[in-house]
Amino acid sequence: MIHLAGDSSLRAPMIRRVSLMDFRSYGALDLRVSSPIAALSGENGAGKTNLLEAISLFTPGRGLRRAENADLAREGGGGGYAISLELTGEAGGPLQLGTGVEAAPDGVQKKFRIDREPVASSRAFADHVRIVWLTPAMDGLFTGPAGERRRFLDRLVLAVDSEHGARVGALERALRNRNRLLEERRGERIWLDAAEREIAELGVAVAAARRETVERLAALIAAGRDEDSPFPWADIALEGEIDALVAGRPALEAEDNFRALLRDNRARDAAAGRTLIGPQASDLVVRHGPKQCEARRASTGEQKALLVGLALAHAKLVAAMSGIAPLVLLDEIAAHFDPRRRRALFDALGLLGGQIWLTGADAALFDDLHGRADIFGVACGVVSPLSRAEAS
Repeated sequence: MIHLAGDSSLRAPMIRRVSLMDFRSYGALDLRVSSPIAALSGENGAGKTNLLEAISLFTPGRGLRRAENADLAREGGGGGYAISLELTGEAGGPLQLGTGVEAAPDGVQKKFRIDREPVASSRAFADHVRIVWLTPAMDGLFTGPAGERRRFLDRLVLAVDSEHGARVGALERALRNRNRLLEERRGERIWLDAAEREIAELGVAVAAARRETVERLAALIAAGRDEDSPFPWADIALEGEIDALVAGRPALEAEDNFRALLRDNRARDAAAGRTLIGPQASDLVVRHGPKQCEARRASTGEQKALLVGLALAHAKLVAAMSGIAPLVLLDEIAAHFDPRRRRALFDALGLLGGQIWLTGADAALFDDLHGRADIFGVACGVVSPLSRAEAS
């Protein structure tokens, strides 16, 4: 389960050096950063998002693009890649995190290291760094399919509970197993009972983790409501049969009830070709708080501002629950806002306590950050500092 951080002071790890080898468009990169804000400017396709993606791989999962390893290695390279982050802000001094893929005769091997010592998986990085992000792909979150909102929600949960991704993955495999048993008509009761027992245990755990995160996030948003903020507060809730089942019931009772639903709906699920009840059918319902309307009915600009407000609140929740101020990655964020809202965004980001990474095609978008940020130009896999004159 998720626990609140203790009374220890908030840790704020900062990336001071990023090293890439054969990653995406980068043959080699050694970038040093000295500020709490790093802004990357360059034309589309220059490699700005690739750099954010490299940082995002230090969380469980497949990063901000959800890419396969084969797509991350540079074309023309040796088939592998390496990423290293040097962090400050740790009590024991600078810390080095490393990940990558090495080519092997039987495929590729994923590697994870902390101070050059191997660790089992990227979940080990959560002891040292938390990362949240927004990308242009999320702009249609409120109007798109429920599956996109579930994926977004699971990313919110994963930022505070590094085991959540493993539970979701196990649940997906268990659901596929049950669907296969129903489809192949090998649904002898003993096999289906075992499959449904596993689904019930995993499903209730996934639903409970989602519910806890949503409730904590909703409480944090309610406590910090500002009707005059350019980033409106969101009213959020979970919707689905399993979510109603989990609410207010002990886990064992919820599992028993879920298992009974699965058993009673075998014929319907077999006809549909999939399991219709469970966390895989839940939805994250978001309303525009000040206007009290469904987020999907708000204007495009209102939806973008609402999404940013939700991301800011989530970053605060991550800090409160983990004791670590998260790294915040915002891809092509500033271009969507007018100068007033852009300044408000930069001010709000500065209050989060963690390091911020921004990208934008136009360096002028970052004019208000001069003197408090490192501003870089990105072109053809090369990243170099920009002076104020160059940026303007």
